Amino acid sequence: MCILFMALGVNPDYPLILCANRDEYHHRPTAPAHFWPPEQTVLAGQDLLAGGTWLGLNRQGFISALTNIRSPAHHSDNRQSRGELIPRFLGSANDFPAWLTDHARHYNPFNLVYGQGQDFYCFNSLAPEHVKLTPGCHAISNGAMDDVWPKMAKGQQALEQLVINGKPDEQALLEIMRDESRPEDNALPSTGVSLEWERRLSSIYIRHEEYGTRSTSLLWQDKHGRIDFCELRYDGKGRNLGIQRFVIQS
Repeated sequence: MCILFMALGVNPDYPLILCANRDEYHHRPTAPAHFWPPEQTVLAGQDLLAGGTWLGLNRQGFISALTNIRSPAHHSDNRQSRGELIPRFLGSANDFPAWLTDHARHYNPFNLVYGQGQDFYCFNSLAPEHVKLTPGCHAISNGAMDDVWPKMAKGQQALEQLVINGKPDEQALLEIMRDESRPEDNALPSTGVSLEWERRLSSIYIRHEEYGTRSTSLLWQDKHGRIDFCELRYDGKGRNLGIQRFVIQS
């Protein structure tokens, strides 16, 4: 996952709204969102190489999403897959925070958002600390939660304007997540990769035939606990590969 926006308690009818883009190599095998067998309780897309996921939820309304932290100096090739963290949380939410604090060092740097209802936390593995998300709009990408990269600020402001005015509109949310605009070079973050890659990764939606946005996930939960979730998938040219839609009454 590259970027995630959340609106907590902003819209009285939809107190939780989440939209996120997953950026990955297009050749990496991936399954679309589905209920995972055999229990059929976890709903998520699946990385078929390592077996994990980047965003998921369960039938009890617990939700989690992952973004990698771009920090080459802290990266190692022999660590466990970060994608296994989400199904672990969805399977044992009560014991998860303490477990995560103890085991975060076994994974390359990450931000993990997790919670239920209006109680959500973001864990930064480099801090490491669990920060409770306050009511409002939040943006989380490949740095610390309080980093303000141009694409984070742009998407966060757009989401706030959209959801404060009524029912979230799916197409309007998708427009935010399909934004390919890039900032000027002097506004780019410095994350340890080349200037060419900083430019390529600086838009909310990344269109590239080798590495780019593979999917957009949209989720909104109403005040009665109903969760609508959809996942739209893309190829390297930005073409629509299909959409999955689900409803969970938590």
